[in-house]
Amino acid sequence: MRKVQDYYFKKAKKENYPARSVYKLEEAQKKHRFIKSGDTVLDFGCYPGSWSIYAARVVGPQGLVVGVDLQDAKKTSIAKAAEIMWFCDDIMSDDIVGKMQGIRETFSVVLSDMAPRTSGNKWVDQQQSLTLARRVLELAASLLRKDGNFYVKVFEGEDFKEFVDSVRKSFKTVKIVKPKSSRSESPEVFVLGIGFLKLKNED
Repeated sequence: MRKVQDYYFKKAKKENYPARSVYKLEEAQKKHRFIKSGDTVLDFGCYPGSWSIYAARVVGPQGLVVGVDLQDAKKTSIAKAAEIMWFCDDIMSDDIVGKMQGIRETFSVVLSDMAPRTSGNKWVDQQQSLTLARRVLELAASLLRKDGNFYVKVFEGEDFKEFVDSVRKSFKTVKIVKPKSSRSESPEVFVLGIGFLKLKNED
């Protein structure tokens, strides 16, 4: 197993990504194509920046990527890629929606690779992961355009099915993704929502 991890670590370094986590996005993108050229992408929990950099390359110069995290990501300029706007901010803050809408009223894609600081208590960690994922889904409800896409990390466990069911209410298609680059012993999986359904009373 360690050889597999070393492979992704070395691959990330070779391809100039700050973390191996990029391949958890790349694998899903290559299979499902939910990020398209020219898209506007909102990346919550972006630090250290691998997902934002990858998304910027996919959407190209006509697109835009906005990365948000409590930690400052290293400012990166990438050739033949979208501009990345980095924000050091808390997704739990009341004004985060307003700040993001100050950049774009709605976005094509919402991403999140956020995970809680693990406590060693499996149940507590799962619940904290769900809290983050639910918050991202709540933000997506305000910030995703109609037919937009959503890709979020969450720890499997109690209440996981309930979270997936809530995503199903908001998207035409929902898939559970366990990337090869994700450690087999990790409880993390990714929930992919394709085709955001705006409610009738929304824009």
